[in-house]
Amino acid sequence: MEVQSYFSSLDSLDGELATLNLGPTHPATHGIFQNVLKMNGERVVSAEPTIGYIHRAFEKLAEHRPYNQITPITDRLNYCSSPINNLGWHMTVEKLARIEVPKRAQYMRVIIMELARIADHLICNSVIGVDTGALTGFTYMFQERERIYDMYEEICGTRLTTNIGRIGGMERDFTPAFHKKLRDFLKTFPGRFEEFNRLLERNRIFMDRTIGAGPIAAERALSYGFTGPNLRACGVDYDVRVLEPYSSYEDFDFIIPVGTQGDTYDRFIVRQEEVRQSLRIIRQAYENLPEGPYHADVPAYYLPEKPDVYTKMEALIYHFKIVMGEVPIPKGEVYHAVEGANGELGFYLISDGGRQPYRLHFRRPCFIYYQAYPEMICGAMLSDAILTMSSLNVIAGELDA
Repeated sequence: MEVQSYFSSLDSLDGELATLNLGPTHPATHGIFQNVLKMNGERVVSAEPTIGYIHRAFEKLAEHRPYNQITPITDRLNYCSSPINNLGWHMTVEKLARIEVPKRAQYMRVIIMELARIADHLICNSVIGVDTGALTGFTYMFQERERIYDMYEEICGTRLTTNIGRIGGMERDFTPAFHKKLRDFLKTFPGRFEEFNRLLERNRIFMDRTIGAGPIAAERALSYGFTGPNLRACGVDYDVRVLEPYSSYEDFDFIIPVGTQGDTYDRFIVRQEEVRQSLRIIRQAYENLPEGPYHADVPAYYLPEKPDVYTKMEALIYHFKIVMGEVPIPKGEVYHAVEGANGELGFYLISDGGRQPYRLHFRRPCFIYYQAYPEMICGAMLSDAILTMSSLNVIAGELDA
């Protein structure tokens, strides 16, 4: 039934519409947020989204912290791909402080960010499968995601909220164990991923459930401010990595997958292809990983080696100033964006020359998608509303920062 004809038929309804709370603590919401739905039987008449259940005031917290201590705050935005948040923040500060990061560190960052993109897309697409009743693919991909988390742990010691990297580069070089884990992953993951793909992509039940569910036209998506896979599923080939390259993305050859209908199935297919393209980028970056330092020569921002702290006065002074948050950042105003797993993740930073940001704003793509959600599900079945939310990949921590 067309949405317009459906709403025109509401005048002839007998009885009352039902009110249904979808969330805030519902398994299908994938986080603590709420939708108050007006239902005519199984069909959604209207939806009123509510946020605020996980509000942590990230931006105000950041304005009262030294720059290097803001990194763990960014972890808690999209916690399915934390390293992209971390490194995007570091690049913002480097842009304002005019720090040139060595090529090796840039390639290392690309490898880490693309691993994070893969992990995020695996979670999103496997959960779409779960919401159609297909659990097997989720269990397969859960194991692969854990392998990526093993690599995070080898880099920085943590798995979910990573705190990867530092202003000026990376905290440490890749270890031999990381190299082995990455090579093993690049060898075995593609086959396992294609097995997962075969479970769903041409599965008749999956296609019937997802094709036509939650569509949005390119014009409407652009008017809302969509970016990332959700915009590319509408046929718009916007990707920050290509249009505004950062961290040497201009060095790599990859394509931008796009859809046509902007529905749940297109969003699934676009993310599937982006996983393949991320593997392609990782291979290029790893095979051509430059020699040289893994961080810039900026002692005012980058912690010195421990042996130097114990033996050299200058290193001890820098260590003290950085840890105590006594290193000022130049005055200025800057916006820097990276292609997060969910879309354009931007950091708008204003510095008054002090030790903390004067003002900091996070552009969270999930906050923008969620505004369009009522329009995308009106007239749809309740089961389609669940799938649409899954395919938008709305992450509560990023939605309500």
